[in-house]
Amino acid sequence: MTDSEPWRGDAAPRVNALLAPNPGPMTLDGTNTWVLGDSSSDAVAVVDPGPRDEGHLKAVLDHVESLGSRVGLTLLTHSHLDHTEAAQRWAELTGAPVRGAGIGDPLHDGEQLAVGGVDIRVVHTPGHTADSISFHLPDDGVLLTGDMVLGRGTSVVAYPDGEVGAYLNSLQRMAALAPVDVIAPGHGPVVTEPAALLEHYRDHRRRRLDQVAACLDDGAQQAGSTEDVVEAVVQKVYADVPQDVWPAARLTVRAQIEYLRTFGEPA
Repeated sequence: MTDSEPWRGDAAPRVNALLAPNPGPMTLDGTNTWVLGDSSSDAVAVVDPGPRDEGHLKAVLDHVESLGSRVGLTLLTHSHLDHTEAAQRWAELTGAPVRGAGIGDPLHDGEQLAVGGVDIRVVHTPGHTADSISFHLPDDGVLLTGDMVLGRGTSVVAYPDGEVGAYLNSLQRMAALAPVDVIAPGHGPVVTEPAALLEHYRDHRRRRLDQVAACLDDGAQQAGSTEDVVEAVVQKVYADVPQDVWPAARLTVRAQIEYLRTFGEPA
């Protein structure tokens, strides 16, 4: 692969990602735009067209055309702009309907979609955001998770839209899905040991809740305003995390504090 060629990653023969050129502390290598289908498909589904970058959109279109296919449906995992900013432009380029993140016909939990021979099942997985959706492809053994589960590191519970209790419940629901051989995340590489990663995510979130609760009991809750309390917790609990991701840590800490106030103890 040369520098001029778009990055591609396979989760399965019919599940391929093209990487958007928007790397950063929150987006890792960039946003994964997933193409669901192959050369035998009369139409493909595209998940998360990503930021509005004409070069990226052309790369995705070129890939679809290389399959001898067309875009039949565009799906969105959640409303954050690194996944949805290009949605309107993408609809103009493809003529395909867009669904998800408050755009087009709403997606319903348990809904079954069929595009080009690919069976796609809608799974409501709130937590990162209230509107987070995952897509299970049982015939391919793939679960597309958006930002609920990443290919590297852990996700953010984006207060006030995100909620820790919902996040933990969604992780449990993902773990119960079958078959899932591979996780295809919104950012980062594919995950080939999904059960282990989901358990790690649950353990990590519980440990963080324990740490936040201990920090609050140790005096952080007396720091002053809510913002001061959050800052005191971040500085202690997330001291080992690079400060360029502290803005995201502050959102997660706020969500963790709300969880602890509601339920009184870690899950």
